[in-house]
Amino acid sequence: MAETVVVGAPRAGRFANVLIVTGAVILAVVGLAAIFAPLLSNWGPTEIDPAGSLTPPGDGHLLGTDSNGMDVWSRLLHAGRLDLGIAVAGVAFAVVLGTTLGLVAGYLGGWVDDVLMRIVDIFQAFPTFILALAVAALLGNGTVNLIMVIAAVNAPAYARLVRAEVRSIRELPFVDASVTSGASTLGVLWRHVLPNSLTPVRVIAPLNCGWAMLTLAGLSFLGLGVTVPTAEWGAMISLGSPDVVAGRWWTSIPPGLLLLTCVLGFSLLGEGLQERADAKRR
Repeated sequence: MAETVVVGAPRAGRFANVLIVTGAVILAVVGLAAIFAPLLSNWGPTEIDPAGSLTPPGDGHLLGTDSNGMDVWSRLLHAGRLDLGIAVAGVAFAVVLGTTLGLVAGYLGGWVDDVLMRIVDIFQAFPTFILALAVAALLGNGTVNLIMVIAAVNAPAYARLVRAEVRSIRELPFVDASVTSGASTLGVLWRHVLPNSLTPVRVIAPLNCGWAMLTLAGLSFLGLGVTVPTAEWGAMISLGSPDVVAGRWWTSIPPGLLLLTCVLGFSLLGEGLQERADAKRR
């Protein structure tokens, strides 16, 4: 009997590795620059140069200063800590919350599933950014509150994703065998159902980190996120946007490009993980 050879699988696997490595390198470079920001800049992120504001890029300021006289290069690097930290922490909390809800709803079913999913429906009825605006306006500014905003926006999607996986996994023979052997519900969920339902979560999480950064930047741009003088890319774009018309590009273009770079890195990482998962199914 002739063997079936899937020609495209190795090529897809190599392409997935290229995407994963490229995305990881981009994020690693930005992350290291943010971590070592004090060593890479001579000015503090909120330190004001008394010599003047809106100074063009030069020897004293690598990327010039903004309208408040603060060094753009320093603020750009230090903002990476806040943007990456809030995005990753918010998505991580959303994964924990959404996975827990989806796990319980999918495995128990019945009225528990109905109640939890109707709550999820309420959150998903709103456009994502509109929901983020409403939650941010309700909670107010602050790092912890912004993490909660990111989590509230993203958790419902994880709940539905994990619920769908659990509903199919709970019917498999190894789950029935575990229940028959006397394992508790919590034990079955923790040892058997949860590990086998996280594959799509691992694929979607990096993509959501990129969207979380855009959400944070949008909130800060509108004044509902991080506010000046705290260094954050969205707030920097908002503060420097009027200067672009006057030709002072350095106040808002660099943070916009760095935000684009990070979102691209997360997108490449997520797409690579998706390609790898698809290649394994083939």
